[in-house]
Amino acid sequence: MSDIGDWFRSIPAITRYWFAASIAVPLVGKLGLISPAYLFLWPEAFLYRFQIWRPITATFYFPVGPGTGFLYLVNLYFLYQYSTRLEAGAFDGRPADYLFMLLFNWICIVITGLAMDMQLLMIPLIMSVLYVWAQLNRDTIVSFWFGTRFKACYLPWVILGFNYIIGGSVINELIGNLVGHLYFFLMFRYPMDLGGRNFLTTPQFLYRWLPSRRGGVSGFGVPPASMRRAADQNGGGGRHNWGQGFRLGDQ
Repeated sequence: MSDIGDWFRSIPAITRYWFAASIAVPLVGKLGLISPAYLFLWPEAFLYRFQIWRPITATFYFPVGPGTGFLYLVNLYFLYQYSTRLEAGAFDGRPADYLFMLLFNWICIVITGLAMDMQLLMIPLIMSVLYVWAQLNRDTIVSFWFGTRFKACYLPWVILGFNYIIGGSVINELIGNLVGHLYFFLMFRYPMDLGGRNFLTTPQFLYRWLPSRRGGVSGFGVPPASMRRAADQNGGGGRHNWGQGFRLGDQ
């Protein structure tokens, strides 16, 4: 138990709370402590009955059963692996910026979920984070099931097909990828590569709540130091070398 506790405490803070909530909320529903009917995102209940907790519970809840247990565990693994890598990598020392990225993606997914009557939001949010990681490490070679190897930029689409095969919904993965792409475009591609304005800025109250560490960058649209060095080496233009990344399954 001490080893499990040490491992859990080693997870970056924001990912740790997200990971814990994604275990606790399905467990509460599974044990019947709260009826799962109150955990889904139902537009009518949210908009007209003012059950404002539903977008939050729908982000953490997943109906775990004989036909969905493996899909849940796979996506829980993706949450742990890629949120940890992103929070401890590109967003290292900048918890406010990472939390704002999650909030931006979450709001986009909630709006989409209400418009498309999506009742569960766990997979889209996880996929949006995985997509951002894959784009920041797009040239990294990753290993997947059965020894297949390919560039990380293709990983979100490979997982989309994989989750569909094991019982997931293509819509969930597709929405997550599109939201992740929207964040990546507005955060990195548009202001850095296309010279456009910066539309995303982390609110100051998040910096007061989660101050940057080790001189972290205060503000969106400014890449971490490793990205800036890579951009300088490339002459400030063209394609950026955004880090070495990790291989799938590395601990």
